[in-house]
Amino acid sequence: MSEPPHYCEGAAVVETGGGFFRPASRPARDFGVLLARTLAAPGRDRTVQVLDGMAGCGIRALRYGLEGGATAVWANDADPDRLPLLERNLARLPAAVQRQLSTATAQQLLAGCLVEGRRFDLVDLDAFGCPAALVPLALEAVAFGGVLYLASTDGRSATGHDRLAAVRRFGAAARAHPASWEIALRLQLGLLARTAWAMGRGLTPLLSFSEGRAFRTAVRLARHPAAGEEAQLGLVAHCHGCGDQQVQSLLRLGRWRPCACSGAVADQGEIQSGAIQSGAALAVSGPLWIGPLQDPATLVAMLQLAEGAGAHLDRPGRRLLERLRDDPAATPRCWPVDAIARRLGQGPPPLAQLVAALTAEGFATAASGVMAGQLRSEAPWPVIVATARGLVAATAAR
Repeated sequence: MSEPPHYCEGAAVVETGGGFFRPASRPARDFGVLLARTLAAPGRDRTVQVLDGMAGCGIRALRYGLEGGATAVWANDADPDRLPLLERNLARLPAAVQRQLSTATAQQLLAGCLVEGRRFDLVDLDAFGCPAALVPLALEAVAFGGVLYLASTDGRSATGHDRLAAVRRFGAAARAHPASWEIALRLQLGLLARTAWAMGRGLTPLLSFSEGRAFRTAVRLARHPAAGEEAQLGLVAHCHGCGDQQVQSLLRLGRWRPCACSGAVADQGEIQSGAIQSGAALAVSGPLWIGPLQDPATLVAMLQLAEGAGAHLDRPGRRLLERLRDDPAATPRCWPVDAIARRLGQGPPPLAQLVAALTAEGFATAASGVMAGQLRSEAPWPVIVATARGLVAATAAR
């Protein structure tokens, strides 16, 4: 009889079985391993216990034990028919790594951890759909100083395509926005933050990214909120008329300032829905996280660990991690270069030139690491457009 097909990734060799498995999700698995390695780094006197709540074939759990420095791994999948596959794949773990397998639902698994008082250094929930209902129990399962690595494949509600679902799942408004992936990540972080604060805890976003299908965030849990942490929850407004964007913290909420279009006509869909009144074209999303999406120190540590022996980070993952490192995403104000081109009535200047010019003018600016071809800047929108027009004119005059 022929051997079942195997898949190789990093130091792991697994049978994928007949269930759902995406080789294209490798960067997310690489990042999880590197996050675990930051917890197991020399000088950190702690064991690293990992809970993989939706293990599938077990490749994440296996890599945490082989590459991530985990001393104990608990792999769980709700499908009991997967247990033999999990057992075969995790049999490849070193004998020194404690392992536990289970076939509970995610709710049952996390509730059991709460009852038993078990906490883990890294909790990985690679969820299908929206994991909002799991967030309170998931945070209870994370040790202080530990990491929750959470995924969602619910793109419709988080990107403004299903407003009712966004209210139900996130307790927030989600509106169409040119940086839709970023809004989805910030809504997810906003839910995590509100839940952590209600428990008296604090959190720090370490890593946030998406390829448009899954939205992934990693946060470090703290025993108490940091000073001023609550100021990072707010609202983001986008004008469909002139393209301007505004951000307000809920702690300092006031009137939205007049935008450049002063009564521009909104898009037809919003007029029909009744969402736009009196000619105003502001589409407001939130409450959501308005602070940084990335922790540069953590990303630098991950990249350094990827250079060492025993770590595996493929080329696409490295490029993505470097882009995220270079863009902490301290402001949600992002525009596609295509939107700038429409305002100019011609092609925009190269993104790198525009970033350099706005930075030289004293505005915090970067190329977005979350969505390619987008400008992130704290500069006023008229200044962005004027700077872009000046660069284009200077190029044409040469």
